[in-house]
Amino acid sequence: MRAAALDRFGGPRVLRLHDLPVPSIAPSEVLIATHTAGVGSWDADMRAGWWPGRKRLSFPLVLGSDGSGTVAAVGSRVRRFAPGDVVYSFSFPNPKGGFYAEYVAVAAEDVGRPPRRLSLEEAGAVATIGLTALQGIDDALRIRRGESVVIHGASGGVGSLALQFAKMRGARVLATATDRAGIAFVRRLGANAAADGQRDDLRAAARAFAPDGVDAVFALAGGAPLMRLLDAVRRGGRVAFPNGVEPRPRKRRGLTVRSYDAATGVREFERLGRAIEAARLRVPIAAVFPLARAARAHDRLAKRHVHGKIVLRIRQRGWR
Repeated sequence: MRAAALDRFGGPRVLRLHDLPVPSIAPSEVLIATHTAGVGSWDADMRAGWWPGRKRLSFPLVLGSDGSGTVAAVGSRVRRFAPGDVVYSFSFPNPKGGFYAEYVAVAAEDVGRPPRRLSLEEAGAVATIGLTALQGIDDALRIRRGESVVIHGASGGVGSLALQFAKMRGARVLATATDRAGIAFVRRLGANAAADGQRDDLRAAARAFAPDGVDAVFALAGGAPLMRLLDAVRRGGRVAFPNGVEPRPRKRRGLTVRSYDAATGVREFERLGRAIEAARLRVPIAAVFPLARAARAHDRLAKRHVHGKIVLRIRQRGWR
């Protein structure tokens, strides 16, 4: 199979097209013929040398934590799927290689059936960022109807979906983004108000948005702008962020500050599917690159200001 893999850690140019064996599957695994692979900022971190846990690695390494496609084969213990089923998956990290490949082997519990409203391209983009966004809004922050919420970093992959999920729950949303294009982008997604996270006074913007204090902040970027923003959170308010946001928000007296990792599993995918339908979710695709140009996709990541999610197109044929 073709795969974009690295033989050493380094910059985007270490990502090269390889011819690798199709991974074998264990009894509880599914082999997916990949159509679309998501490209995330964490992929760039891993390409540069960071790796979760202490597992000893061997090259070549195939990146990619999520994607979509059709089931090519199932293990002997798998009953939920059959060859030909359309699926999407989040598997991080995957010891058998990631989604930057024509085939990927993943645990069946890390695989779901995407809602019919999504194209295969959208399904390939949404698994990681969708689970992260939904669990941040529903589980970490427990957003309720009528609350005022700030999505800090709303124009990225996770933020663009978190904004829509917060609106689905009936919240009023102040979204922060960067530059005029980012502001326009989050307004199109339904933000009640928007502010430039680099240039505006976020404390003033949040106080104007919620004079009695903001109820909750979903932080997808750290640093000084976030610290000023937290001054506008009411006493008893909540702050949540996915692990990996740096610098990490510091605890504050009177606020609940919580970090989390997105969880995957059968129930999590079922819940995500219901939320995607209920929110009539739009999955913004920032750019599409062919598998052979994975290095260019990482070049685009490095430029930042990515509105939505970058994806790799692995196959041209597929569902819708």
